[in-house]
Amino acid sequence: MEFGDIERVAVLGAGSMGHGIAEVTAVAGYSVVLRDVEQELVDSGYEDIEWSLEKLAEKDRIDESPGDVLARIETAVDLDEAVAEADLVIEAAPERMELKKELYAELDELAPPEAILASNTSSLSITEIASATGREEQVVGTHFFNPPVKMDLVEVIYGAETTDETAEAAYEFVESIGKTPIYVRKDVNGFVVNSVLGPFGDEAAWMVSGGEATIRQADAAMVHGRGYPMGPFELSDMTGIDIGYHVRKEAGREVPPIVKEKVEADELGRKTGKGYYDYEDGDGPDYEPGDGEGFDALRVEARMVNEAAKLVGDDVATPEAIDTGMRLGAGFPKGPCRRADEEGLDRVLEKLRELHEATSEDRYEPAAHLVELVEAGKTGEDAGAGFFDYGGGGGERDYTTIEHELGDDGLLEIVLDRPERLNALNQDLMEEVVHLLEHTPVEDVRCVTFEGSGDRAFSAGADITGFSGIDPHEVDVTPVFTTVDEYPRPTLAKIDGYCLGGGHELALACDMRVATESSEFGFPEISLGLLPGGGGTQRTIRMLGEPRAKELVLRGNRISAARAEEWGLINRAVPEEEFEDVIEEFVADLVDGPPIAMKLAKQVMNDGADDDLDAGLRMESQAFGMLLTTDDMMEGAAAFMEDREPEFEGN
Repeated sequence: MEFGDIERVAVLGAGSMGHGIAEVTAVAGYSVVLRDVEQELVDSGYEDIEWSLEKLAEKDRIDESPGDVLARIETAVDLDEAVAEADLVIEAAPERMELKKELYAELDELAPPEAILASNTSSLSITEIASATGREEQVVGTHFFNPPVKMDLVEVIYGAETTDETAEAAYEFVESIGKTPIYVRKDVNGFVVNSVLGPFGDEAAWMVSGGEATIRQADAAMVHGRGYPMGPFELSDMTGIDIGYHVRKEAGREVPPIVKEKVEADELGRKTGKGYYDYEDGDGPDYEPGDGEGFDALRVEARMVNEAAKLVGDDVATPEAIDTGMRLGAGFPKGPCRRADEEGLDRVLEKLRELHEATSEDRYEPAAHLVELVEAGKTGEDAGAGFFDYGGGGGERDYTTIEHELGDDGLLEIVLDRPERLNALNQDLMEEVVHLLEHTPVEDVRCVTFEGSGDRAFSAGADITGFSGIDPHEVDVTPVFTTVDEYPRPTLAKIDGYCLGGGHELALACDMRVATESSEFGFPEISLGLLPGGGGTQRTIRMLGEPRAKELVLRGNRISAARAEEWGLINRAVPEEEFEDVIEEFVADLVDGPPIAMKLAKQVMNDGADDDLDAGLRMESQAFGMLLTTDDMMEGAAAFMEDREPEFEGN
């Protein structure tokens, strides 16, 4: 076996992280050894895996029985036995450097020479851990997020001596177990996510300590005004106020007074019953939307952006990696780099300089890379470039919420890439789809497919948090659906999982829809006091007729793929194992078909559906006459006469 070929994985540590990593690795098909220092700990971890697998099976989240997965997991207490045949060792021991170095010294002696040694540390130096071995080039960080079964992100961290070969093997392994890796190319304190997340709580705590804000004001502003999943104080209560306190102390950073007060009073958050909020005698986080008025959210966000700029400027991580990390690892609705580009990097820099001039505090010192971007005129989306390129001149653009590929055969595949939000549609995603379709030469495209990333959803709807802080008159969600509906090439929605709300509306804007039998469809907007806003009411009533359309919209219930096919919402509902084959058949017909005839046929059917029959027939007749003069028609006729497949070129 060559270096980097991984078949057998040893996981050291059977606690919450260790047994979770072992579980996802076994689910992915690898042979796993779960090891801890005492049999009782190993047994407890194994039992937790059993329980978790049963829950996943109940929800149809695994493709085989829990017993089949468990059959791939061995347990051990003896370290030699655990790692003797391992291709990859993932260490998930307690976060104490001396303990880890002792363990790695042993691993250096016991693990096969070609084995990769990976640490799940969330904060300790990979370089220092690796120094305990004679194979520093084969040591890498693989920081999973808790709980590993639910969290998609894994930071793949270079130590000073880690080779690209080692990091790439770790990265590919992470992808193979269904997780999303990001590279952290230098061994910096906090890696990516914790480095950027730090100011989220830190700056808010300084503001409250200085009497410039209240706890409820900060949390309400960041959640209801800016769309974050939790406020900084609510988050600190959940993770433990003492955790943040010790992280700051270990990093040599000054601790805000309010944090010191809580730690000294042993009011550490949910685990002690009281922290910034009262969980015993009170209602916990009890802030209201209006409580956030007057809070300077840019002050908090500017510091996060500054940390991101440091990472980019020091070649630690790319803007794409940072934003992916913050979306998947911290649940942010959008990454700080993308948000800063929208806000304007010049405004962010101005805020930092203003704070630095007023306080002389080092934490406000602008990052060199941020200054360079602004001085180069790359101030964000409005300027056409910032952290990302927005194709201001109509050229290439960096997409942050979709992935795409245009094949030589003319198939344009678009993947909605927000798995942490079940691919919910936000403004960024909708704008990026429109930009891609408008800036990809139509003559190069024969067919477009849409699908969702991850294994749970095509798209679970519109991301309501993405519209936080936006006035009603500013919300315009229709352009993407109109663009897809009117696109001059056939479009196909590949639906596997939830297809709800805005995601359902996107699928209906496509010409055809193929779904797995386990998929679900619906318009839940009515339960939120809303209605389908992307053409869902209009396309549905035209497709289904009044009774079924009103049932779907007004009741707000989900329906199965089988019922969706019966009603005419989708073209096919197929077993999962047949899904890709059916998609391939559809795509083959669409890619190989005559582009001009398909364009006109789609246009005539779309326009005719909104007109009377006579007008539709006239449009059809005119289109038919136009097609009689095309080279494609001549090629089709010749191929028919010669009993061969036609080769249409769109002429």
